[in-house]
Amino acid sequence: MRCLLDTHSAFWYFAGSPELSENAKKVIEDSGNEIFVSIISAWEIAIKRSLNRKNASLCTVAEFFDEVAASGFELLTLEPRHVRPVETLPYHHRDPFDRLLISTAIAEEMTFLSADENVPKYAVSWLW
Repeated sequence: MRCLLDTHSAFWYFAGSPELSENAKKVIEDSGNEIFVSIISAWEIAIKRSLNRKNASLCTVAEFFDEVAASGFELLTLEPRHVRPVETLPYHHRDPFDRLLISTAIAEEMTFLSADENVPKYAVSWLW
């Protein structure tokens, strides 16, 4: 299975947080699965840290990249095909980062691992 982690899912995995569901953890740790994180997540962290959001201090962008490299996850760059589905996504979610991550999962035909309650409202493969 090819899976894309939502930003918080990657964060929680790296931190060993109990907020990460057991199901998501099993999927991430299954060596038969390909796990991806998007450059969009790094952008989201950078923006939120620059706005001094209370949860943004959990890691820097550099720390995020270090964790991605150490985990063996694949870093997914942003491609034009990832942006196209955004045009037709319904507005269940206004957060541009979440919309673009969902769009990327759709374009790449990946399963999106996210605790976000709005994700199942989209036509995307989803697990939590």
